[in-house]
Amino acid sequence: MYIRVIKEALTSIFSNKMRSFLTVLGIVIGVGAVIGILSIGAGASQSIIGQIESIGTNSVYVMPGGDGEVTNPKPLTLTDVNALSNRVRAPHILRVTPVMMGQSSFSSGDNSVQTTVFGSYPEYTQITGLELAEGDFITAADVDTRASVVVIGPDLAEELYGRSSGVVGSTVRINNFPYRVVGVAEAQGGNQFSNPDLLAYLPITTMQLRVTRRAVSDEVQYIIIQAQDSQSIDLAISEAQQVLRETHRLTPRQVNDFTLTNQEDILDIANQITNILTIFLAGIAGISLLVGGIGIMNIMLVTVTERTNEIGLRKALGARKGDIMLQFLTESALLSLIGGLFGIGLGWVLSAIVGVIARNTGTPLVPIVQFEVVLLATVFSTLVGVFFGWYPARKAADLQPVEALRYE
Repeated sequence: MYIRVIKEALTSIFSNKMRSFLTVLGIVIGVGAVIGILSIGAGASQSIIGQIESIGTNSVYVMPGGDGEVTNPKPLTLTDVNALSNRVRAPHILRVTPVMMGQSSFSSGDNSVQTTVFGSYPEYTQITGLELAEGDFITAADVDTRASVVVIGPDLAEELYGRSSGVVGSTVRINNFPYRVVGVAEAQGGNQFSNPDLLAYLPITTMQLRVTRRAVSDEVQYIIIQAQDSQSIDLAISEAQQVLRETHRLTPRQVNDFTLTNQEDILDIANQITNILTIFLAGIAGISLLVGGIGIMNIMLVTVTERTNEIGLRKALGARKGDIMLQFLTESALLSLIGGLFGIGLGWVLSAIVGVIARNTGTPLVPIVQFEVVLLATVFSTLVGVFFGWYPARKAADLQPVEALRYE
């Protein structure tokens, strides 16, 4: 009986091809949008997590300022860095590097670029995983002598010299001071909002003298600590907290005027942000499914009106209310299912297009079409058809045979 019901539903659907196509279009768009957005969200989450994990799971960031109770917090300084680097006081801390950031103007010949500069120690590459395509990173001697040397990203090299290789030894002017390029970083990929390949790296002492103009101060913006391994994170955090409380001369009653954040915390925050954005956007896309469901209800009501005589004849020949309801519910469910199947294809195409655009623009984003998402979207679209088809089916089943046969 069920096979016959499905055959009759398909016959009814394909007898009005244009109307059926327009009816399922809302479902197609809704399912495609949901799958596309969730796939892009999964890819973005994977990309963000991968970039964070590339720094290493045993890194801890020290930021100035504590909770809301702190007044006039002391800044982080190179004195703090030296204290944290003491293996006797902090045996579970492997490496420490300070970081300063600033905007500077780079020029070479007629080419000029405004970009972000990082000032740090030689340990920066080992802690963050920054790799060089050619040349060397800044050295301890460069930091001690405030050397006018710089390491630049490949995109910055392209902007300045028209090439990203063979530029080591070249001269570039930063804020009108000449610097020698000692290295070019390995390409990491980025976009117009965040492009690490446009960054430059200076000895932190040089940056204090020439960029931030803080030659008389050893203040830094933040500090990165690398623990011995991922199992030593908690011990390294405890040691760093004790050392910094001593260098900042905090009494036992005073709260920390600094904040320690490890990679796990950053990963959790990144996951929460991407999940919230993905759910929000998927919810907006899901509205299309509801609109499509309303379209199905509308067309099924029209179908009930058109087939009133047929319904009366069936009931006169012995069809029960359940048989009539099953017939119309099957039609609405099939409409949604067909729309869902085409929506899967649309979502796949949207994900592929976004992936191609991301690849061509150098954005580290690969959409991930998950089987669970496809299955969920398909089942949900079918349920939408059943839900919105219930009222028209019930209306058809409640028709009286005599009144239905007399309807014109």
